[in-house]
Amino acid sequence: AAGLSLGEYCAVAAAGGMEDMDAIRLVRRRGILMQNTVPAGEGGMCAVMGLEASKIEEVIDEMTGFGIEAGDVTVANYNCPGQIVITGKKQAVEAAAGKMKEAGAKRTMMLNVSGPFHSPMLAAAGEELGKELETVRLHPLSIPYVTNVTACKVEDIAETKGLLKEQVSSSVRWMQSMEYMIQEGTDTFVEIGPGKTLAGFMKKINREVKVYNIGSWEDMEKTLECLC
Repeated sequence: AAGLSLGEYCAVAAAGGMEDMDAIRLVRRRGILMQNTVPAGEGGMCAVMGLEASKIEEVIDEMTGFGIEAGDVTVANYNCPGQIVITGKKQAVEAAAGKMKEAGAKRTMMLNVSGPFHSPMLAAAGEELGKELETVRLHPLSIPYVTNVTACKVEDIAETKGLLKEQVSSSVRWMQSMEYMIQEGTDTFVEIGPGKTLAGFMKKINREVKVYNIGSWEDMEKTLECLC
């Protein structure tokens, strides 16, 4: 199982590691903490289209020392080839967006978000979430899940609390997670939830695998017919 950002809680629950109601409660608490940690207007996020991840990382590294400190701008989401999201202090993100265009990005777009999600600026939120996680009883995993933090599978539930705490302020390595799952032999993916965002990402990651979407009861029946 795997889930993008807060979807990782769904993955943990689906893998048998967490009760559904605990996952829902934690996601709500996580959202409140992320919202309240950085004052409104101080953080920002920007989608960068048409530029390789390695080039984006290079541009960020080059900005350090020119009025931008390490950690002011980082990668929030590695969604898929050609679509990466950066995050951090708003002015630094805006400056980085300009540098990305100079480096060859086809387009940059500041996102209408309430905070610098998956940024080191939210480390304090992760610490507070860690306290909340200590109140939750986890269970042995029935199947592995792939964590956003490392883009590798987790088989020992003892790792989960630390990873969920770290995930708040670290990059979401979704593209790398999907590549890892494919390397591990996964050839069929089922996206569960409204929309087809993750399926769209997969088309850019690897067109050879099969992808199904379940956004309604009818979709589930059709998917089961195809898989069974």
